Amino acid sequence: MSSTALCSTSLALILFASGIMGSAQADNPPPRANATTPAGQNGGPGERAGQAPSTPSAAEQHRLPPDSSTRQTLDLPGRTLSFIATAGSIRLFDEKGEPEADIVYTSYQLDGTDRGTRPVTFFFNGGPGSSSAWLQLGNAGPWRLPINADEVTPSTFPEVRPNAETWLDFTDLVFIDPVGTGYSRFVGTGDDVRKRLFSVDGDVNALALVVRRWLEEHDRLLSPKYIVGESYGGIRGPKVVHQLQMRQGIGVKGLIMVSPLFDYGQFARTGLLQYIATLPSYVATLREAEGPVKRADLADVEAYARGEFLIDLIKGQADREATMRLADKVAALTGIDQAVSRRLAGRFDLAAFRREFDRKNGMLIGRYDASVRGLDPFPDSDFHLSGDPSSDTLLAPLTSATVDLLTRKLNWRPDGSYELVNRAVGQAWDYGRGLPESLSELRQILATDPKMKLLVGHGLFDLATPYLGSQIVLDQLPPFASAPRVKLVVLPGGHMFYSRDGSRQAFRAEAEAIMK
Repeated sequence: MSSTALCSTSLALILFASGIMGSAQADNPPPRANATTPAGQNGGPGERAGQAPSTPSAAEQHRLPPDSSTRQTLDLPGRTLSFIATAGSIRLFDEKGEPEADIVYTSYQLDGTDRGTRPVTFFFNGGPGSSSAWLQLGNAGPWRLPINADEVTPSTFPEVRPNAETWLDFTDLVFIDPVGTGYSRFVGTGDDVRKRLFSVDGDVNALALVVRRWLEEHDRLLSPKYIVGESYGGIRGPKVVHQLQMRQGIGVKGLIMVSPLFDYGQFARTGLLQYIATLPSYVATLREAEGPVKRADLADVEAYARGEFLIDLIKGQADREATMRLADKVAALTGIDQAVSRRLAGRFDLAAFRREFDRKNGMLIGRYDASVRGLDPFPDSDFHLSGDPSSDTLLAPLTSATVDLLTRKLNWRPDGSYELVNRAVGQAWDYGRGLPESLSELRQILATDPKMKLLVGHGLFDLATPYLGSQIVLDQLPPFASAPRVKLVVLPGGHMFYSRDGSRQAFRAEAEAIMK
């Protein structure tokens, strides 16, 4: 987890579920003051040798504890994994050497491997405002918490169990929580540091620097490197790789995107692409209720969405015949009442579809996974759309499980509250001028390194970042970014499609393949 990132279009992606180095972080932080400084936390200007420290600030009084490394053994089907687990932080400084933020990471490094040839993969979720717990405990980490939202409730027992599908078999793992998520926190107290790090470019600069610093501190600069981003990670991922390539001196062999959004412009309120991108996922929702669905079963819908539907959509409501034809076809495909479809001219935004799909039974469908249904708290309201049954039920057990993992298994006990999803980050986020996109950087990084690979995974029933949206933008890339170098995989499930056993296993196999 860990998007996204989550209403206007920007807020719709805020929960899950982004570059030239500016002045947010100095490339070379101040040297450590003495040997007792905790690993990964460099001394600041006031910690000169032989000089008594000044009265600690409130931030320093709540400084994160020293990094904790523990030896772990995991018994899995057919094998036993022995590894070093580290929970800790990396402190970022500005160009004046003043501390700005402590960024928390959790890493897992397999014993008995050649660190020069062993891959290492960095994970971050989206939002902005989401921690990496979703990807760690839902997908790739050594331990997993079942997060199938059709069964999990807030009171579900939150104990993790060994993850048979962990990626640790073929890569070491580093999960990063951007500032404001997890236990990551600001050290600098000025408004300027918050404005920088809560922005598209400032966030990317910070994450790229954390990757470089982790590699340096753990002697992994020679290792093959991979980046994984989920949801808003679709904005972060290509930008972070570009930053690493061009400014941090770090090459990346592969970029793996989980339910990404590459271009906010696709979902602009007045844009037509939003209706094209979501239609196959709407239809998949109906067909899933009748039996298992694969992407191949939606070939007719994709062809219609990119053909006749698009043509009638462009004609606009001024053409009544085209509008009625479109509305009636959408009603037939989705199961929505024909009268409702005609009233909306066949143009269903997410809120309308989620409410109307099973309104007769007083149920809402999930935004992150439309195959999940929950009770509508306000079934008689046309305006009050409350909650998401495909994500809200997961917040409590995933938060408790993550805190228990860090404190009990990994022996790392920060103070303060763990922020699984921090809405305040999304509300404060500076998206810059216009709508953010990462397609420019995606083209650049693939052109700069012709050997770099891109793997994109989506769930069929994800309405937050529908798979056809990514298909459309990937189809616009130059020929050098075509298959098999660039691959889109669409699997049964929602935004966190890895919550389904079969989809998690299939995507793991795809990830392992690009690392060979």
